[in-house]
Amino acid sequence: MRLLDKGTGTLRAILSLLVGAGLFCLTVIGSPGALAAETDRLDVSKEPGGGVRATAQVFFPAKPAIVQALLTDYQHWPDLFQVKMRVAEFTMHAGAARVDLRIDHSLMPGERRLITESRTLPTGGLVTDLKGGDFKRYHRVWKLAPADGGSQTYADFELVVEIESLVPDWMVAIAMRQELEAHFRIVKQKVVERSNR
Repeated sequence: MRLLDKGTGTLRAILSLLVGAGLFCLTVIGSPGALAAETDRLDVSKEPGGGVRATAQVFFPAKPAIVQALLTDYQHWPDLFQVKMRVAEFTMHAGAARVDLRIDHSLMPGERRLITESRTLPTGGLVTDLKGGDFKRYHRVWKLAPADGGSQTYADFELVVEIESLVPDWMVAIAMRQELEAHFRIVKQKVVERSNR
């Protein structure tokens, strides 16, 4: 009888924890339906030849022009990320934006330099390529398309990164997933703020 009481007590404790965890999740992230509405697709994987590739489909609750304006506000790029970074230099020449970023990342000691050149796509979006710094590869593409009659935006995103570092690619992939999730969330918040002005 004592064994049964112990087992029943343990079972009750486990059930209480599971119910508590379920209530906590509903309180923090909302109902399952609300979560599904906010979910975007994000895939991050190691590249066979080195580096990490991320692809995503992101839905923005604003017109493409608002999303485009935010993505091409080059001097304020650091505001779109949780990672600490600053724009050391910015120039615009013949439709190309050259940005010299200094990134302070927990995976890499000291400040890392990323120099990129960005061009807008005629159909909406942005292509950014590596021009120098402490990276072996950096290629990022945002392709924007109108959705819901033009009042919202559907975006395809691709990023390929290879860092000059001893940090293994699997670790970079884990960090990249977390940082991109935060990046998309921040961009969405800022897009909503701009569209409500």
